[in-house]
Amino acid sequence: MAAYDNVHSRVVFWLKIVLPLLALAILSTLFLFSRRIDTDQALPYAEVDVEDLARDQRLTAPEYSSVTIDGAALSVRARTARPGTDTGAATADALVASYEAPDGLRIDLGAAEGRIEEAAGRMTLTGNVEIVTSTGYRMTTPGLDSALDRTELHSDGAVRAEAPYGTIDAGEMVIRHEDAGIPGYVLVFNKGVKLIYEPAKKDPE
Repeated sequence: MAAYDNVHSRVVFWLKIVLPLLALAILSTLFLFSRRIDTDQALPYAEVDVEDLARDQRLTAPEYSSVTIDGAALSVRARTARPGTDTGAATADALVASYEAPDGLRIDLGAAEGRIEEAAGRMTLTGNVEIVTSTGYRMTTPGLDSALDRTELHSDGAVRAEAPYGTIDAGEMVIRHEDAGIPGYVLVFNKGVKLIYEPAKKDPE
């Protein structure tokens, strides 16, 4: 029985030495054959010029809304807008706006570019400006100057209009609220007005 205990003790003694060494050998093998990290294949990162972002501040899909003194609801939207640095005016592209008057008149505007000077209460549109009214007028002009605090629009240059009764070419167009005490709006063409009258076609009997 003593001989058995002696052999058992020796086996336990050598296992205490061999097993840790074997574990160290296995770990060393894992480190030797582990995959080397390729620093050239690091995670991609966005190449962003922080200074350029700071210089070119912009807003995406901005919206502006107000009510004019004659009671029209004004809304303005754009694809992007950039705040002004010196003048305080904001510039925008792909700009659309609308005036909705209390009497039901609606004026929709669209332009490639625009400029809003909120302090001065003005909005300037440029780049093939389109004006559409709910009364059936569709007009185009190179530029348009309009007010933010009241319903007043002036074409900047010549205007061509498709009216319910024909085609109008003029050097200037104005839409405004005529009298604060009287509801209603006027559309005026002046400066060399040319009208091509096209009577409405009658349906065949």
